[in-house]
Amino acid sequence: MIELNHVTYTYPALPGGEAEKQRPPLRDLSLRVEEGEFLLVVGPSGSGKSTLLRCLNGLVPHFYGGAFRGRVEVAGRDPVAIGPRGMSDLVGFVFQDPEAQFVVDTVEDELAFAMENLALPQALMRKRVEEVLDQLGIAGLRARRISTLSGGEKQRVAIAAVLTLQPRVLVLDEPTSQLDPQAAEEVLVVLRQLNQDLGLTVILSEHRLERVVQYADSILALSSLGGPVRLGPPSEVLAHLEQTPPLITLGKKLGWQPLPLTIKEGRPFAREIVQRSGDRRGMPSRPGVPPVFAARTVINHAPTPSIPPVAGSSIISVKDLWHRYNGHESLRGVNLEVRPGEFVALMGRNGSGKTTLLKHLVGLLRPGHGEVKVAGLDTRQAAVEEVARRVGYVPQDPGSLLFAETLREELAFTLRSHGLASQNNTEPLLQRLGLGDFAGRDPRDLSGGERQRAALAAILVADPEVILLDEPTRGLDYGQKEALANLLKGEQARGHAIIMATHDVELAASCADRVVMLAEGQVVVDGPTRETMTESLVFSSQVNKLFRDPCFVTVNDVLAYVNH
Repeated sequence: MIELNHVTYTYPALPGGEAEKQRPPLRDLSLRVEEGEFLLVVGPSGSGKSTLLRCLNGLVPHFYGGAFRGRVEVAGRDPVAIGPRGMSDLVGFVFQDPEAQFVVDTVEDELAFAMENLALPQALMRKRVEEVLDQLGIAGLRARRISTLSGGEKQRVAIAAVLTLQPRVLVLDEPTSQLDPQAAEEVLVVLRQLNQDLGLTVILSEHRLERVVQYADSILALSSLGGPVRLGPPSEVLAHLEQTPPLITLGKKLGWQPLPLTIKEGRPFAREIVQRSGDRRGMPSRPGVPPVFAARTVINHAPTPSIPPVAGSSIISVKDLWHRYNGHESLRGVNLEVRPGEFVALMGRNGSGKTTLLKHLVGLLRPGHGEVKVAGLDTRQAAVEEVARRVGYVPQDPGSLLFAETLREELAFTLRSHGLASQNNTEPLLQRLGLGDFAGRDPRDLSGGERQRAALAAILVADPEVILLDEPTRGLDYGQKEALANLLKGEQARGHAIIMATHDVELAASCADRVVMLAEGQVVVDGPTRETMTESLVFSSQVNKLFRDPCFVTVNDVLAYVNH
């Protein structure tokens, strides 16, 4: 159904003319996708995943320009010849940034907009709107203004708007990047049903492979800078990739065969290694007691890394905080204390109030009722500029922070605004974030993951006492997430408090020492990461789901146990 023959594409030359900018993200790429296939496109940030997807509906090269060679054919049509308009009824496209495709103000109007342009009958439009509202679980949002939705809610509305046209091919660029685990599962189940029940061809790019590999028929793995590609069944392709989900990584390190793609497939291996290790230590087997819990007596006595105790008074103090959006209580009596050197993961479903709370902590919102104190400043009286000198905040949309012509100038502006112009050695920070080669680039010309890191650099360069991050791993591959985790741990070791609102449970498991869970604007859980994840059926790491024991949260926990 879809065929690419020797496709090479290079984006237009950018100001500055560095050779790096002229390298084609797609180089002599050929592949074939059968009708009704569920194809997962993976690869490091900047490997050309988004570029490949844009070729399928003609956005490349019609919208982006540049040099295109080769041929693309989708169900007998040539996207390069007829452009996005000629492909719109055949290929539905969901962008990485959902706001980029919204046209009207309310959810229901957005779902009907494309159908109105095609002059579909009113009754048919109403029927399709109702169907996608139910399929995506967003019926309660139909009358909401899109500007009032959370990032995850916007993502689901964007998918629903595309589905109303009932395309034969559905192309999605990181559709779960802003969704909580439960919402992501719901969306992926819908995509699987559309794929299996209606024969819809689904092509999806994603960095959080732990969420989606079990749904894919095949995986296309791209490499950086237009290098060689791999295409085949998920288990075969993942066995050869360096960057893989925790379950796959653990399976490869321990030699599990066949390589498990799901928790269910991995549980027999987990039971075996825990039982074997227990027997090796002379542990008696007790009938009716799962090996993993019996093994706890061994693990709890083994030396494990510990976080230094946090001393001193709170740098963040939130007392009985309430906030209302358009008559809706988004925060209801929130209490929170964070001390210097604490790393807190703020988790919860989409719309639970995480972003609203972060905006209060940086002074962008004022308490409707209650009190917020940050670094000794009461946000009810302190100016936002004053709070921002002590607090660094990276929002969900990193582009809202970036406005200078180059990344180097972006960092220089932050330094000047904080009275730190003399401290202008920003190169080490850029190198740590993997941005050393982009200092002269316009931040708006960077990929989604690169912009995320650029925004973080623009904040960290001022050395804030408190670091607030809202979904910081959006657009980041596994290697970049590991680098981010190491960077944040370094900031924590320097005594900086970090609060990270995230749906990325793997990142939280690897670096947060405390989880605060919000639900409907209230704190429902506040405790150590290991215990909190073990008690949760949704917000839990893959390894923890595999063993259901607080001793096993990351791959390194298991490897340390096996090698003990």
